[in-house]
Parts: sequence; C-alpha cells; structure tokens
Amino acid sequence: MRAALFLAPLTLALCLSGCGDKPTETASETAATQANVPAVEGPSDAENAAKLATLPAPYNTADLKAGEKAWTKCRSCHTLVEGGANMVGPNLYGVFGRKSGSKADYQYSDAMKGHNAVWDFATLDDYITHPQTTVPGTKMGFMGLKDETERHNLIAYLKVETSPAQK
Repeated sequence: MRAALFLAPLTLALCLSGCGDKPTETASETAATQANVPAVEGPSDAENAAKLATLPAPYNTADLKAGEKAWTKCRSCHTLVEGGANMVGPNLYGVFGRKSGSKADYQYSDAMKGHNAVWDFATLDDYITHPQTTVPGTKMGFMGLKDETERHNLIAYLKVETSPAQK
C-alpha cells in the first residue's frame, strides 16, 4: 500500500513531464518552414486600379476599399472566390453576365428564376437598392443599400473581385 502511495505521484510526475510546451523554432527554422508554404496573393493595388479604370462611369471612380467594407454586409450569405461555397445566397464569382437564377448548383426562389435579367452594373444596382421591390418574392432578406455611393463602391468591388482573370 505504501509503495502504491509513493509510486502514484511519481508516475503522475513522469506523465506530466512529457506535456510541456514543445521547443520553440529558431528564426531560421521558422523562415525555412514559411519558405515551403506558397503565399496566396491576390491582384496588386495597381492591377485593381487598372481593372477599376475599365469600368463604366460612375463605377470607374469607386473606392474599392470602401466597397470591400460594404461587402461585409453581404459576406454572411455569399462568397466571392472561384469555386467558393454557396451559402444562404449563391457564390457570386462570375455573376456579371450571368442570367438571374441560373447558377446550376444553387436553389433559387421561383421569383429569381423567373426574373429573367442578366446581371450587369444597372441590374445589380437596381437589385441591391431594393431587392424585394425589384424581384418580388426573392428569398434574399437583405433590405438593400439606399446610399448610391456605397452601392457604386460595392458593385465596383464585386466586379473587380468576381471577374475571371483575362488570359
């Protein structure tokens, strides 16, 4: 019995001694690890500015940073990246030029399927202003962006972010 009382704390101490923090990497080990991980970089600010300049007025003078900020109102329901998941709303990559309600892997409302529009600057501007008025019966619960500048910034941001790269 005394041996068990003596060995139990010793066993516990040995077990816990292996639970410490792992040794920290040296700066050179960290750099080597990071060098093996490819960086995921998007277009540069200059590339985005060049894309922005090709958009029709007034979108060509939009503030992409402000558009990204406005996007925060949308991102809980949508994704923007190629191959991104559909969420409550469809993935928006490639939305410009796409017929409303036509993304094959998303279940649209009958109202959106019957809307019969092609998404461009004007149709998106109208829809984002007042979704339920533009497409009565849409399942999009967002009440719309009434501020014209905020809408233009958002739409320009969407165009720059969701358009396939020109090859």
